Amino acid sequence: MANRSTDAQRISPQLDDLSCSLMGEALDRLAEGVDVNVLLSVADGGDNAVDFEFADDGEEACLTGARDKVRSLRRSKGDASLGIGAPRCYAICYEGAVADETGSFIDALIMEFGEKGRTAYSAYSLYDGRGAGDGLAWSDPAPAGEVDNLLGN
Repeated sequence: MANRSTDAQRISPQLDDLSCSLMGEALDRLAEGVDVNVLLSVADGGDNAVDFEFADDGEEACLTGARDKVRSLRRSKGDASLGIGAPRCYAICYEGAVADETGSFIDALIMEFGEKGRTAYSAYSLYDGRGAGDGLAWSDPAPAGEVDNLLGN
C-alpha cells in the first residue's frame, strides 16, 4: 500500500512540465525586458492546457484574479469553449521580491503550483539583468513553502 502523505507531496510529471514551461515563458519575457504580469497555466487530466495572463489591475488584484480563475474552472469542471476539462493541475507565475540575509529585497519570479489531491507549493527564482537577452541570470528555483491548493485536496 502506498504512503498517502508521501504521495500527496510528490509533483507529477504533468505539473512539473506545466510549471517549467510557465517559468520558461516568464524568463523569456524578462530577457526581452517585457513585463511578466501574472501568468497562469491550467491543465486537465488529458493533454489539454490553457494559459491566461492577468495585467489590467494592480499585481494583488491580478494574482487574486488568477487564483479565482483556477477555482472557477474547478467548480465548473473546466471550460469546453477553451477546450479544457476538469482541471488537474495549475501553475501561477509573477514578479516579486524576496528578502536576503541582510533584509534587502532581491527581484524574483514567484511560482505557485498545485494539483488536485496533493500538496500545493510556492517557489522562487532570483534573477538579474532584465532586458539583457542572453545576459539574463537566474537561480535554480528554491522552495518557499506550502500554499493553499486551489483545486482542493
